[in-house]
Amino acid sequence: MPRFSWHTCSVPEGLPVRQVYGFLFVPDGRVLLRVDGSKHTLPGGRPEPGEVEYRDILRRETMEEVTVDIDEPHYLGYQCVDDGIAPYAQVRMAAVISLVHPAAPDPDSGRTYRRLLVHPGKVGDLLSWGETGYLQATAAAEAAIAVFGLPSDGLPETGDL
Repeated sequence: MPRFSWHTCSVPEGLPVRQVYGFLFVPDGRVLLRVDGSKHTLPGGRPEPGEVEYRDILRRETMEEVTVDIDEPHYLGYQCVDDGIAPYAQVRMAAVISLVHPAAPDPDSGRTYRRLLVHPGKVGDLLSWGETGYLQATAAAEAAIAVFGLPSDGLPETGDL
């Protein structure tokens, strides 16, 4: 069974990055989750050949999956996945949504995902990623306040984008 660990430093040289996901915030401080059936996740995905900048990967993936534009992303850290064969990194970033486009099918899957806005305090539960998921969600919520200046009190609970 893979082991997961959360790190707030840069990804070490030589550790391959296989995923870039983003905690995307709306100006009222809620987080956008991508919903596929009963599964909640963050928008994001794998780097394509030639892509090296995490922000570019995140921008492309957020447009493809949840059809939103984002402001400059902030690096939060990475989750190391040690599968016992070849460890790899899953990068996590945070950004503020700057423009919402009409929902459209993901070009990779052909599915149109539901876009759910949730209170940052509920993200860890909905993602169901265990302890490292809670650490990531906490880092994102802290960045929303400290880096982006978003509110932390009086947030609406849940709603569709």
